[in-house]
Amino acid sequence: MPSGKVRVTSGVSQLDQLLGGLFIGDNVVWYDDAGSLAAVYGLNFIHASQAQNRPLIYVSFDRSPKNLLDKLGPLAQNDQLIILDCFTYGKGSGSEIFLQFYENKTSKWPCQIIRVDNPRQIDQVMDTLYGIHGTLVGDVRFIFESLTGMQELWGGEQDLINFYSHSCPRLYELNTIAYWIIEKRAHSPRLRAQINQIAQVAIELSVKRGKTSLTILKAEKRELDTMNKPFNYWSKDLKITFDSEKHSTDWFDLGMRLKEFRTRRGLSQTELGKLVGVTPSTISQVESNLIYPSLPALLKMAEVLAIELSSFFKESVDLTHRTIFPSGEAMDMKLPNFPEENIHAKLLTPVDFKPKAEPYLLEIPPKKTLTAHFFIHKGEEIGYVLSGTLQLKLEKSVYHVHTGDVIYLTSEIPSQWENPGPNMARLLWIKIT
Repeated sequence: MPSGKVRVTSGVSQLDQLLGGLFIGDNVVWYDDAGSLAAVYGLNFIHASQAQNRPLIYVSFDRSPKNLLDKLGPLAQNDQLIILDCFTYGKGSGSEIFLQFYENKTSKWPCQIIRVDNPRQIDQVMDTLYGIHGTLVGDVRFIFESLTGMQELWGGEQDLINFYSHSCPRLYELNTIAYWIIEKRAHSPRLRAQINQIAQVAIELSVKRGKTSLTILKAEKRELDTMNKPFNYWSKDLKITFDSEKHSTDWFDLGMRLKEFRTRRGLSQTELGKLVGVTPSTISQVESNLIYPSLPALLKMAEVLAIELSSFFKESVDLTHRTIFPSGEAMDMKLPNFPEENIHAKLLTPVDFKPKAEPYLLEIPPKKTLTAHFFIHKGEEIGYVLSGTLQLKLEKSVYHVHTGDVIYLTSEIPSQWENPGPNMARLLWIKIT
């Protein structure tokens, strides 16, 4: 995890798992192969930002305010949303039909709408943008729709590169998260290469043979085994579902199930390969369903992951009839991005058991600090302090919890945990799925 950086959700749980979440400071470039695929990810990002009560500036070059408000729907009913209108006097050319929006505008929209009167002048766009940012508090979020629209208005790649190369480092230093949307086919390879070099994260969305897919092209300061691999997904309204989440029961789920059990244990492909006695490449190929493991290797995988062999081939093991799970079935697991000496985690039920509430035992040694939350989880979480004392940072507040206290989280994500005391702090932590 980048030193000192806070991890937050993108609003799409499967994307968080593939990417390891977003970090404050990230500039995320979305290469949209069809011109309409990035919108649903942007809407989920807005929804997550509003759930965390964070201000978001939506910079619109391609849509009129009325069109954008219709697109946002209920998300526009939020006073933390600011729309920077670069369309009306940009592509809209100051037409009376677009200016009527401001004449007829009523107070029914709690969001702010700020019009840039000369968006063809890059300096005016930047002055307005950073002037607004200067009035806001905390980690501000941005959506730029779109880089392609900027280039069309400004008339060339160089002006676009100048704006982007100046803005990205500045937004990074200002502790923001920015989504930049670009139509991949509308730009030269040279421009895309320059954009990739500056961005912290680059994601490609494409349509092939009628299927939409997501590919992570760049993820700075993250060690991922999901890079440059397409993941098919489909979307309806705000819901995004990846193929790996679909229910099926055939043999070809083996790779997906191996990856699921491995990640629940917090193991990398390299770590699992060492424990099983095969190369990381073998684990990668099995998870991609390119090869099938030998029976001895499969048995060793089940042993290392402490699961039933049959769990690789069916949706879930039937453990519903069980009432007691002996302590010996609890499984040590690694939490990605945290040094092992800072936290010890144990999953208290078998890896191949999928209850609606996942129980963990978490132990934080004395004087240790975690610069992010334990999990990337889109759902409620409940913690009970078994022993010791802890401090947690939530937004601008610091909370002190002691033995016997209960912690309840909904959409909030703590940015820091610390054990200030002389003794081990122990937590019973429950993720509600």
